[in-house]
Amino acid sequence: MPCRWIDAVRRNHALEHATVAVFLARHGPTRLAGRASGDGFFILGEVDESELDRCAREALARLQRGEASLAVSPLCGTNIAVAGLLAAGAATAVLSTGPVRRRFGNAFTAAMLGVVIAQPIGRLVQRYITTRPDLDRVELVGTRTLLPGIRKVYTRARA
Repeated sequence: MPCRWIDAVRRNHALEHATVAVFLARHGPTRLAGRASGDGFFILGEVDESELDRCAREALARLQRGEASLAVSPLCGTNIAVAGLLAAGAATAVLSTGPVRRRFGNAFTAAMLGVVIAQPIGRLVQRYITTRPDLDRVELVGTRTLLPGIRKVYTRARA
């Protein structure tokens, strides 16, 4: 059961990314945030409910046609988490070695390198761990406004 829930979250995370990509392509830059769940995903921001639904349906269709690249986003929080982890790990490793007078500069350099290499690694983490673009058995149930600025797109797996 936990694996089924995790797979649902990963698929909805992919659909969330694809929906945001479709929305941004249609409307240009805007402030949005998303959060996947087992039964869909939330979008935080000033988005018309019916337009969000249309974007989600287009995104689902495109993922189902094989546009898996829509599942990976440069705007994803996974990228920030990976960057933080790599920067902290690199800085910590360097701070525990070498002459004391050089530790800060070396730690700073190591942290910066960690952030730089986090870009491609964050996308790989999305591709293989935090998203799953195979949505062939997923259907969009509907979109609802929960509170001003908070909407939820509901999904379910078809049998």
